[in-house]
Amino acid sequence: MTLELTDWDNDLPSEGDEEYQALVRALKFTEGFGLFFARCSPAEGEQMITKIKADIANKNIQVLRLTESVHNLYDEIEQLENKEQIRILFITGLEHSLYEYEECKSFAGWNSRDIYSYSWKGVPPILINLNQQRERFRDNFKICFVFLLPQFAIKYFIQRAPDFFDWRSGLFEFAIGPEMLEQESLRHSLAEDYEKLLQLTPEQRNQQILQIQGLIAEEHQTPERQYDLFIQLGRLQSAGQDEKQALASFEKALEIKPDFHQAWNNRGNALRNLGRYEQAIVSYDKALEFQPDFQDAWYNRGLALRNLGRYEQAIVSYDKALSIQPDFQDAWYKRGIALGNLGRNEEALASFDKALEFKPDDHYAWQSRGNALDDLGRYEEALASYDKALSIQPDLSQAWNNRGIALDDLGRNEEALASYDRALEFQPDLSQAWNNRGFALDDLGRNEEAIASYDKALEFQPDFHQAWYNRGFALDDLGRNEEAVASYDRALEFKPDYHQAWYNRGNALGNLGRYEEAVASYDRALEFQPDLSQAWFKRGFALGNLGRNEEAIASYDKALEFQPDYHKAWNNRGIALGNLGRYEEAVASYDRALEFKPDYHQAWYNRGNALDDLGRYEEALASYDKALEFKPDYQPAWYNRGNALDDLGRYEEALASYDKALEFKPDYQPAWFNRGYALGNLGRYEEAIASYDKALEFKPDYHLAWYNKACCDAKLGNIEQALQNLQQAINLSPDEYLEMARTDSDFDGIREDERFQMLIKVQESNITPSHDAFLQGYAPEDEGLYDDYPSR
Repeated sequence: MTLELTDWDNDLPSEGDEEYQALVRALKFTEGFGLFFARCSPAEGEQMITKIKADIANKNIQVLRLTESVHNLYDEIEQLENKEQIRILFITGLEHSLYEYEECKSFAGWNSRDIYSYSWKGVPPILINLNQQRERFRDNFKICFVFLLPQFAIKYFIQRAPDFFDWRSGLFEFAIGPEMLEQESLRHSLAEDYEKLLQLTPEQRNQQILQIQGLIAEEHQTPERQYDLFIQLGRLQSAGQDEKQALASFEKALEIKPDFHQAWNNRGNALRNLGRYEQAIVSYDKALEFQPDFQDAWYNRGLALRNLGRYEQAIVSYDKALSIQPDFQDAWYKRGIALGNLGRNEEALASFDKALEFKPDDHYAWQSRGNALDDLGRYEEALASYDKALSIQPDLSQAWNNRGIALDDLGRNEEALASYDRALEFQPDLSQAWNNRGFALDDLGRNEEAIASYDKALEFQPDFHQAWYNRGFALDDLGRNEEAVASYDRALEFKPDYHQAWYNRGNALGNLGRYEEAVASYDRALEFQPDLSQAWFKRGFALGNLGRNEEAIASYDKALEFQPDYHKAWNNRGIALGNLGRYEEAVASYDRALEFKPDYHQAWYNRGNALDDLGRYEEALASYDKALEFKPDYQPAWYNRGNALDDLGRYEEALASYDKALEFKPDYQPAWFNRGYALGNLGRYEEAIASYDKALEFKPDYHLAWYNKACCDAKLGNIEQALQNLQQAINLSPDEYLEMARTDSDFDGIREDERFQMLIKVQESNITPSHDAFLQGYAPEDEGLYDDYPSR
């Protein structure tokens, strides 16, 4: 559809601006439907409408101002009450529907180039509607439509609503006048507080971005104003987290003013937000080259250095910022963070206190102050600090989480659990809180629930190595060692140098009796943490279980090299020496254990065993007594004390000691047997037989009990019983007991009996009977799981 003009139109005298006069002529002589587009700023559009109403007074001219996004323009016009009388309808604000679409594209994953280059990746709903409704516009409205639009919106029509745009009667370009251009540029380039930019809605932000881009491209724009506009454009793009475009904008600004410090600082911020920290530092250094006392650049430089883990240098940068602006609260706060990263918690605490001096309601500073106090072991104060943060910001999930850690550190696990639950109430996907909640449940012995909590942490963060580790820890506590190993393996998949996981993996393998694999796991732990005394200790323990005692001793020696007061290592070293028959050295090793822990009952017990092996029974007895002084219910010490007394011929005392052993462990077969032996030596044969019967109740194939029982029956003249019991012993060990019975004086009373002679042929022999007083084994000291702290 084209506009038909009479011949004399071309001869009208020009009045003012030619583009404006052309539009006026077109509007004057268009009757019925018409479609015009005018590219102009909103302010110029309003001036144009006022002027055209005066210049074309004989036509009913109305304005449809769209102040928000619409999807169906036809319906908006259809609802106008006086639409039949309208001859010219100006439409302003249609760009709002496009601003909303810009944000939708961003959410859909479009990149900045796609969004701002008007690519063909999609069509806004309003333009789809116009394309579809153009015939209805023509047929149902006898109105000349004038769309007043900015440049970017005109491009949208050209590229994405061609069906509608092709019916245009004219396109008019109105460059912004110098005065208006200056006013609009100034309005957009005035530096707003960055926090205010962050508070803009996506639609508001995109509106400003597109308006600024239009102003930058204006023909009569000056370089000075372009610089200011590029700076503001970059700040808006950064506020929208579009750092690549922000960087491009700041670099455009620097092409205009290469020596302006603010642009270098902003460029550094964009690079830092992109993770390009080294380049960011170079940019901040350029800013400081042109403005050495620019505190913001010093501060931002500190942030980039901290991102690189260069905490000492970061602190120097923060200190420079603070020397210029002593009340720079953010610099005090970040300085505290860097000091905390270095473990300098007292200094960090002082820095947070300075930050709070200038901003007492900074909940993050209160939270970080709590972290420093927790790291210093001042848990009650940490708790108070977290509570202060939460009084200011009750939904601060991380403060609830860290508050739980402080409560855990105080052993108040139930309260810690409640604190983690509050953190998860405000942030259900906070994996750290799920992990730490599991840790608290573990401490409460609620291991199944702990595992469920770790599983939730891993649902939200599958590569959370510490949650996999803690999950393995809980499974270990439940004795589910195979599953524990699998969990430690997952932790190591995500953090191969995680020495705690290698260590506890070794423990779980040891619990499964897979000592070779356990040793290999401890070796990996020591590869990453060579001074981990616990791993050297457990490695020795596993080697001892493999019978590799020399290597075990070497491993214990390494543990003691890093921790000379490690009493458990001295104890187990003594056991390995005892296993090699080096009893004197073993006693010396136990003495070192007792030097560091005088109430260490296992070491007293094991020392007694080594002394017993040396035949120093009185000293052994004294050592067992010391073990029982510190642990009166220690059954092995009562038992071996009985053995030492037995070796000293003090059978009544031995009997009392065995009775104590059986009081604490009634099913302990060796104590029943040795008790019988002591009773036999006391001539209390009936009681001895009863004791042997108890031993056989727990171990029916114990041939020596059958033999000693036969000896007692022989002493009592119970020939039938003696022969039956002897037969049982011979059946179980023919060579041993047949020879013993031929010469054993216990059978002298029945030796001439035909039944005995039928069982045994008389022959001379020097074999003597053996009534073993079994020494209960040594007590190696195991070590618990490596208890790692929950993460923050």
